[in-house]
Amino acid sequence: MSADRVVALDLTRIEAAHLAGLVTQFAELIEESSVSAGDPAIGRLVPDAYADDPDAAREFRDLTEEDLLARRRSDAGVVLATLQDAAVIPDDPDDPRLVEATEIRLDAAAVQAWLRTLAAIRLVLASRLGIEGPDDHDEDDPRFGIYDWLGYRLHGLVTAVDGD
Repeated sequence: MSADRVVALDLTRIEAAHLAGLVTQFAELIEESSVSAGDPAIGRLVPDAYADDPDAAREFRDLTEEDLLARRRSDAGVVLATLQDAAVIPDDPDDPRLVEATEIRLDAAAVQAWLRTLAAIRLVLASRLGIEGPDDHDEDDPRFGIYDWLGYRLHGLVTAVDGD
């Protein structure tokens, strides 16, 4: 994606508010956790660099984990900043503005932050849902709805970046 290109993303206000909530929870998770604390979801965000050498993997992680998680926090901050106006919802649950489409304009840097953040949140959800492969996904289980919705949004952004 060229630096001067902008991607327009349409979300309803309720979608934007829910996504902002997910991104906030994600930012809190990475702020409060580390791989050394044993959270498998964080482990998926900073996987082992050397699967066959636990000592080298631990040394590499000690050198890189904080930087990787700091970048993820920064990316989450970019997503939250771009969602700020769209995520404002009325107090009345019957207000038609809840399903009003809002356009979020993303420059190249913001698109990259969105791609990394949505993918990272899906990894966390996959960890929590026990998804390790395609056979672990149950389309009839409502707990997978957010996971699927994030995949849909992620696919839309990738398609927009590719120019299709």
